Amino acid sequence: MIDGTWWLVILIAVGVGLWFFAKSRAPKHIGKNNIKLKSKNTPLNDALQKTSVLIKQYFPDYRVTRKANHLLVSKQNKKIAMITIDKKLAASQRRLGDVPVINYHRVPSRAQLAANLEEAE
Repeated sequence: MIDGTWWLVILIAVGVGLWFFAKSRAPKHIGKNNIKLKSKNTPLNDALQKTSVLIKQYFPDYRVTRKANHLLVSKQNKKIAMITIDKKLAASQRRLGDVPVINYHRVPSRAQLAANLEEAE
């Protein structure tokens, strides 16, 4: 049989091993090149920002509201479309209630936006 002192040594060794494992999984220190340290004004999804500017520039009758991962496009306080830019999803259209959700893989062209917004109305 194992003596009490050996049980204590094994228990301490397991505790130290778990502590090292937890320490290795802890978040790293924030460095100079961390994206979170950059300006708060820089959006995380630049393609959405470019799309928003494109809609405001070429479609002044539409109002664009920026959310974290999508744009809400409305006209006369009526939601027209929700625009997302996600490379993981298929570039397509689907509906969320009465509002079409339009997904692009990159910043859409003016012609694409015009066709999709006209179709969404």
